Amino acid sequence: MNANLHNIKVQPLIHFSTEKVTVCMLRLDLLHPVVSGNKWFKLKYYLQEALASCKTTLASFGGAYSNHIVATAFAAREAGLNSIGFIRGELADKLSPTLANAMDYGMQLVFVERNRYRHKELIILENDNPDYYWIREGGYGLLGAKGAADILSTADTSTFSHMICASGTGTMMAGLIKGCIPGQQVIGISVLKNNFSIEEELKSLLTLEEKERSFSLIHDYHFGGYGKHPEELIQFMRETWQLEELPTDIVYTSKVLFAVKNLIANSYFADGSRLLIIHSGGLQGNCSLPPNTLPFS
Repeated sequence: MNANLHNIKVQPLIHFSTEKVTVCMLRLDLLHPVVSGNKWFKLKYYLQEALASCKTTLASFGGAYSNHIVATAFAAREAGLNSIGFIRGELADKLSPTLANAMDYGMQLVFVERNRYRHKELIILENDNPDYYWIREGGYGLLGAKGAADILSTADTSTFSHMICASGTGTMMAGLIKGCIPGQQVIGISVLKNNFSIEEELKSLLTLEEKERSFSLIHDYHFGGYGKHPEELIQFMRETWQLEELPTDIVYTSKVLFAVKNLIANSYFADGSRLLIIHSGGLQGNCSLPPNTLPFS
């Protein structure tokens, strides 16, 4: 699958920076219109292994608004593979824009009752097929983290003191920890409510040496839970566009930006800190909003 890596750039965020703290954003959202942001990086080694193993179908998990599901569907089609998505919850009267797009890209959707969805290993056993190549929800796993480690090689990130990202499964954050240089700190902003298990899941993707690097998770900016977007967050997204011409999404990037602005206001970062926020893409999640809610598409 081709991606426009040369489109990635570091964008200074003038209205987020202060005299004491500099803020920039790594625009991963610019590399591909569908498999944007961290999704391309997390999927690429899984795709390579699936093709090398002569599998015919990518199988994965996600919710009705999962960026990972639609990215997997598109990536599979581009690689000449079939795809099947096991979707949390029952089939609604109308598919979400995300699932409709996934179907358009050829993905077969299988809806799984929420209690049963928690037992993914059982779902895999019940759907045992030698042609399936299974990818964990959100691309979680060692190969996903390996791909995410390549993110910091897309631009010169050596001058930054902090790498900051939104965290769902912790896979991208693990990759940033792997890819950062000594002295840099990685901060993850959890977008799920009460997602404290992410810390152990994150550490399971790291070597003993990597676990000694400087990183932390912050759990105070989920706005009520995954995909929750109260008016305060929507208004913040509008203001961010007006000030920086920066498109954000309701699930990930808006929340990490809000967190950074608030943390700076509360003197969380030392004077002279240089922050690099990772734009994780996923703008298609905004399609669930009413028309004209946001001033950008």
